[in-house]
Amino acid sequence: MTTVVAFMSREWMLLMSRMKTVLVGLSPLRRAWSRRIRSGLLALAVTAVTVFATSTPSMASGDLYFVACESSNASCQTGVKVAYPAGVCTTASAYYGSTIVCVDYYGDYVYVKDNHADGFAAMAYIESEFGVRDRYCRNPHTAGTWARCNFDWSESGRKEVSGGILQNYATMPLDYLWSFSNN
Repeated sequence: MTTVVAFMSREWMLLMSRMKTVLVGLSPLRRAWSRRIRSGLLALAVTAVTVFATSTPSMASGDLYFVACESSNASCQTGVKVAYPAGVCTTASAYYGSTIVCVDYYGDYVYVKDNHADGFAAMAYIESEFGVRDRYCRNPHTAGTWARCNFDWSESGRKEVSGGILQNYATMPLDYLWSFSNN
């Protein structure tokens, strides 16, 4: 937030210096109106910075690459590229990009392998009974690569694992893979 305000204030100062140059030749009455307009513009700029620079809870929890990521009950991450996975793994069918999803129960890590060069990001989806309901892990890297997301979920409760592809902001076909509990 500080960076945004500093950026806005530099821009605002440049605008004000240009306005001063224009206002020098104006009558006192016009200068008074110009000051009111400047005050109004300043208030508008401060309001805009406050509204647009403040993140929502879902924005704070990760990326906004899918429509469900806008929910406060979703955690969306873009996975970091890794060499190999750990944990239990299963592969989605070819219709779902042959995406491989692995879950390391004891580290709360989710691994996703993009197994098909189709131009879509490989996705893992974990639905939890407790805590944050929806967890998405995206692998936007090239086909044949692994990505890892680090989620912190409650050990209790049932979780369902799905894998698939992100076709666009609103479309993500997923294949149910397995479920686990108390891990």
